[in-house]
Amino acid sequence: MVAAVLVAALGGLLVFLYVQGADSRAEERFDTVDVLKATAIIEPGETIEDAQAAGKLTLAGVAQDQLLAGYQTDTSAIAGTKAMQTIYPGEQIVADKFGTGAVASSALQIPDDKIAISVNLTDPARVAGFVNPGSEVAIFVSGTLEGVTPAGEAVSGGSITRLLLPRVTVLGVGNTTPTTTTTTDETGASTTEALPRTLLTLAVDQREAEKVLYAAANGELAFGLLTEGSVVAPAAAMTVNELFK
Repeated sequence: MVAAVLVAALGGLLVFLYVQGADSRAEERFDTVDVLKATAIIEPGETIEDAQAAGKLTLAGVAQDQLLAGYQTDTSAIAGTKAMQTIYPGEQIVADKFGTGAVASSALQIPDDKIAISVNLTDPARVAGFVNPGSEVAIFVSGTLEGVTPAGEAVSGGSITRLLLPRVTVLGVGNTTPTTTTTTDETGASTTEALPRTLLTLAVDQREAEKVLYAAANGELAFGLLTEGSVVAPAAAMTVNELFK
């Protein structure tokens, strides 16, 4: 009898604690805080005062569990600052998106005698993520390419790796997305793996663009990250016959 009473009492206590916790969670979910939100696009470089004067700010209730770090309830804490990036309608106004420094330009800075092209590379092929805008890279191509080089060198059937361009400037690094690659070995067994690939934008002239795009379509590209003192130069293709010499 005593044991039954104790069990019943413990059960009642657990139910009470659960209900209290549920009430607390519900209160947190539905109890709102009035925070500043954008009602129209705030452009990079636009001051918080100009945005407010243009009617681009409003106070709106946001549930406590949806509040962003650095949310603002008025403009006093970010007075005198400007938007460091585009802020879209409905976004909460947070301190991290406003500052007093220079606003980065979203446009590519392409040299006058160059054009911009993009290639899609895996992490190893882009030096494990160490290639950044402004980096200079050597571009290599690997694959089974057939034809004759301008020097009369026959390239047919065998797998090669060769320097394609000795020095190219990287203009931009885009988003990384996973892609699925399937390979088949000599026994016919297939292996599928997901590799992250990243878009990299390069500054090249027309002939260089043609080389890079052709090589990307018919082989695999890889970058070599350069310093000012790095030495790279065209050389004979690396093949299995040359590998151990």
